[in-house]
Amino acid sequence: MNPIALLDYAGVAVFAATGALAASRKELDIIGFLFLASVTGIGGGTLRDVILNLPVFWVANSGYVLICAVVAVLVFFSAHRFESRYKLLLWLDAIGLAAFSVMGAAKGLAITGSPVVSVVMGVLTATFGGILRDLLAGEPSVLLRPEIYVTAALAGAAIFTLGDLAGLPALASSVLGFAAAFLVRGGALRFGWSFPAYKSRPGRRPEDIP
Repeated sequence: MNPIALLDYAGVAVFAATGALAASRKELDIIGFLFLASVTGIGGGTLRDVILNLPVFWVANSGYVLICAVVAVLVFFSAHRFESRYKLLLWLDAIGLAAFSVMGAAKGLAITGSPVVSVVMGVLTATFGGILRDLLAGEPSVLLRPEIYVTAALAGAAIFTLGDLAGLPALASSVLGFAAAFLVRGGALRFGWSFPAYKSRPGRRPEDIP
């Protein structure tokens, strides 16, 4: 199995775990666990394949859905062992984001040959599942958290794409892209890295407009 395929399976499993952990925080039943795990695990890749006009990956290979189901059941019976499930969720999400940023970029580049499309597909694949998870679970969206998130996916996808264009082996490009995304997101979680936020200012009053 090539490194891209390994990242794909690993990313689905880890993101599915974050969906199941979100279900545990909401104290859902096993069906809720299965649903959130599946939506989170395959959501980003589904959007990617629809945009690229490809057969949706989990329809072509139902093993991905089985991975989500197995992870959901495992978390259902073990989530109580983790003291801080939200903290674990964030770090697992960082791993899944790093894996999917590379996988999405690889698929985008392979299908279109465009570096720009490659990076965009990496970002969408890495972030959309987490967005769906938070929306459905009623959790604060990862996009609204102050620390860097999307930028980490952008870094991973860009580094992978640059490595591939430079002629590096697939394994080297994948490792570099994964490491870049995880280090950026991990640093944001550990040290609170963020960009300066927009500060609103009072608008002009109608009477001040000439």
